[in-house]
Amino acid sequence: MSHIVRSWAIALSAVLVALLLAAAWRSGAREAAPTGPIVLAAASMHDALEDAADVWAVRGHPRPVLSFAASSALARQIEAGAPADIFVSADEDWMDVLERADLLRRDTRAVLATNRLVIVASAGSGVSLTPNPGFPLAEALGAGRLAVAETETVPAGRYARAALVRLGVWDDVADRLAPAENVRAALQLVARGAAPLGIAYATDAASEPAVRIAGTFPPGSHSPIRYPVALLKGGTNAEAEAFQRFLLSDEGAAIFARHGFGPAG
Repeated sequence: MSHIVRSWAIALSAVLVALLLAAAWRSGAREAAPTGPIVLAAASMHDALEDAADVWAVRGHPRPVLSFAASSALARQIEAGAPADIFVSADEDWMDVLERADLLRRDTRAVLATNRLVIVASAGSGVSLTPNPGFPLAEALGAGRLAVAETETVPAGRYARAALVRLGVWDDVADRLAPAENVRAALQLVARGAAPLGIAYATDAASEPAVRIAGTFPPGSHSPIRYPVALLKGGTNAEAEAFQRFLLSDEGAAIFARHGFGPAG
């Protein structure tokens, strides 16, 4: 090998080594970067918690890692040992399940926000309903189905079923449901035109321009819709407690209010 070829080979090797070292350094830096608390939250909390996480990150904190699904699915994941620092449920029942299983940190449970239950229709629909005893829900559906979150375990579905039973119209529509895995999925069935009507939270309806509120259930037709939040015993993130305090602060309450949630009280 000539002197020139050897020189080129040495130079190329040096460049490759430098590139590999730089890549390794970047990878190590990413691995060493602090991460925010893992938050498992009800699907209906998506937009509000994304905003809260953005505000928290702008202040120099590691951005929380957010995961959204039905409260029932998240509670089961936590019971199965899924790593998480904070749980936000769409009802008290699933938080009760974790508390009975001794999976919550003592004295960290609190109510974060409240919500309302509504009937949604497509934005171009002229349907308007007043949910009172015996109201004509089945007639309003026509030949279509009622989009609703799964009624046995998902909080939004359970609130919906309770309200329809209380108002005496459950039997009229029980075999005409279009079940969904969570409330956001039910909302999308209406938004896409797959169902003429659905039942969702008021906050979800407000976030989707393809739907409109066709009726609001009276508060006495179902149990109060409260969102409890708690720290989890299995959590390890040092910022979890501070982020929960932020969510429960006046500033946090203002974020939830902007998204249509009611006050915790």
